[in-house]
Amino acid sequence: MTAAKIVIVNRDDPESTFEFVSSGAPSEHSASISVATGKIHWHPMSFEVEDDDDPEDADDPDGYISVPHKNDLDLGRLLVLCFVGREMPRDYDTVADFFGRRGAYARFKELLQRHRMLERWHDFENRATEAALLAWCEENRIQLITEPLVGNC
Repeated sequence: MTAAKIVIVNRDDPESTFEFVSSGAPSEHSASISVATGKIHWHPMSFEVEDDDDPEDADDPDGYISVPHKNDLDLGRLLVLCFVGREMPRDYDTVADFFGRRGAYARFKELLQRHRMLERWHDFENRATEAALLAWCEENRIQLITEPLVGNC
């Protein structure tokens, strides 16, 4: 049995790709990372993109790693409720009710603004997202580098 290959990608790529995948509803956008090259392939569902480099075997789970949506990493409703439970426990039931209908995030952000907690929420969300992405990269044997790759190393 051979060890799983380490995939090397630029440090900023997983975060920007994750933001793209998470910018829509789950399954609206997707992206995958080639295990062989570390190249990221973006697959927007809402409009057609001509990508000459888009591989035909992008659905191969052994050759590509699917970039998760924020809900896959519990960075959606569960993260909001975690934050509210810690920082605004009196509003927990109200916020939980928000998520029973459309427009939950808009109502949540309005509540944060009224309580002057929006910046604190953004800090909390950013830290949680960074930690979840780093854990996801480690789990998928993705090594993040800060300098661009030169040539085909």
